[in-house]
Amino acid sequence: MISFESDYVEGAHEQILKRLTETNLEKLTGYGQDWYCERAKEKIREACQCPEAEIFFLTGGTQTNMIAIDSMLKSYEGVAAAKTGHISAHEAGAIEYHGHKVLELPEHQGKICARELKSLLESFWQDENHEHMVFPGMVYISHPTEYGTLYSQAELKELSDVCRSYEIPLYLDGARLGYGLMSRETDVSLPMIAKYCDVFYIGGTKVGALCGEALVFTKKNMPRHFLSIVKQHGALLAKGRLLGIQFDALFTDRLYFEISRHAIEMAELLKEGLEKKGYTLYLKSPTNQQFLLLENETYQALQKEAAMGFWERPDPEHTVVRLATSWATRREDVEAFLDLL
Repeated sequence: MISFESDYVEGAHEQILKRLTETNLEKLTGYGQDWYCERAKEKIREACQCPEAEIFFLTGGTQTNMIAIDSMLKSYEGVAAAKTGHISAHEAGAIEYHGHKVLELPEHQGKICARELKSLLESFWQDENHEHMVFPGMVYISHPTEYGTLYSQAELKELSDVCRSYEIPLYLDGARLGYGLMSRETDVSLPMIAKYCDVFYIGGTKVGALCGEALVFTKKNMPRHFLSIVKQHGALLAKGRLLGIQFDALFTDRLYFEISRHAIEMAELLKEGLEKKGYTLYLKSPTNQQFLLLENETYQALQKEAAMGFWERPDPEHTVVRLATSWATRREDVEAFLDLL
């Protein structure tokens, strides 16, 4: 079956598997204290042009979001996010489970805007009863967003300026960061993200790794005893080498960026083919996620031969599906899907 269900349906890039095999019998210190982890961190600092960055490797996106947010917030604080943000819509209440409310903001094709964020913060502090309320202690964004859209450099700066004026951190979920950075329509680079964000993560699970996310604190602001916090959350991997080796491979010879560029090329090929066939794209996405509007009957028929991600039903007669390309998508896969239409 043809699959565009998600960007983590394949295993891992062959270079990562090769490095894991080559290093398999090396005896290395555990818990991410090995030299592969340290070398990977140095390579990430260099790519971010942020020599002061503090980096910790974790295994998955929800785990990373939950630990980053829980470790940086006080018990009475919540995190502001778009109502369509992953932490708000698709993480099974993980943030709330650990005691922090998600303070929802309006979304604009997945994004939040600085004006509405500022309004939220102003309203909170102007409320004379704010001591009885959940304090907005952090701001969460994703790049690309859940709708495959991107923040511009100007938008990032505006959000960063608001956060700094209220002395709260700006956190960027980078589960698909590589695909955002290599989009043909972006003006945002990795050093810019390190400049404007207080903490962000570089997603590996969806960008060529078996698993793994690199959480980056950019302002010498990693919470004290962070390793202990990670362990309290049950997330400290004894064989931390597995993550370090993968990110060492991904950040050698720009592999992370090159395989991300491939996914974008396949997405553009898919988009072009869909438009030529007269199909309607639900929104304009410049990244590896494309959202296709289908009549329900067409959707049901396609499901027999292709795996797609259900997204939403805008009306009783139509279904929006997500088609996600990845580092491993082949041109033949795109052509075979288009032939089904």
